[in-house]
Order: sequence, then C-alpha cells, then structure tokens
Amino acid sequence: MSKDIVVKKSKLNKKGVFAIRNFKRGEVVLKWKSKKVLTKEEVDRLPESERHHVSHYTPGEFLLQQKPERFVNHSCDPNTKVGNNCDVAIKDIKKGEEITSDYSVADIQLHFKCDCGSKNCRKYI
Repeated sequence: MSKDIVVKKSKLNKKGVFAIRNFKRGEVVLKWKSKKVLTKEEVDRLPESERHHVSHYTPGEFLLQQKPERFVNHSCDPNTKVGNNCDVAIKDIKKGEEITSDYSVADIQLHFKCDCGSKNCRKYI
C-alpha cells in the first residue's frame, strides 16, 4: 500500500481511504493496482456489491478494483476524480481527510441511496 494513504474505518462506509499527508490539487493520490480486466457482460454478472468496485478501463473493458482503491468512497462533493487508473486530487486534500470520488460519473450503472453528508448531496445515485 502507498505510504501516502491508509485504509481505516470511515463514517461514509465501513472502510475508507485516508490521506496521511497533504495533497495539492492535480496530484495523484492513489495509483490503482487492479489487474482484473472484465467485459461488460462479466460486469453485468457481478453481484451489485462488487459492481461498486468496477471502473472503466478501455472501450468495452472494465477493471475490478483491488485494495486499497476499492475503498475510495463516494461523495457528491468529491476531492478526487478518476484519470488514467488513478485518483487525482481536484482540490487540496489535508492530512487525515478521507479520499472520495463521485461514482455518478462512472461508466457502470450504479443505483444506491447516498448519505455522503455533503451539503450538495443528491440523495440517490
């Protein structure tokens, strides 16, 4: 695991990824270690709980995320965005802050009740 992040108990979900140092906007916070490439058909056969851990890879291919990237939780006011199989800071992130991403921009159709706590929470993704 990266020396810059840690997985621990989260208020958003059971586990989350947290910064153990400050990150500046534009910095790579987490490089994914995923190696499992899936087709759309394979993704469709996954249990709903596992589909939360799938991201777009190339046209028609998807990655099943591994630890620690699978523990980056959703927020309607995220501090990272996905780019080149990484989570990249879209704002400055302080040491101790939970790393979050907006799942609604994923290429996988996810449907879940959101209780992220942000003032702009959409309540349903």
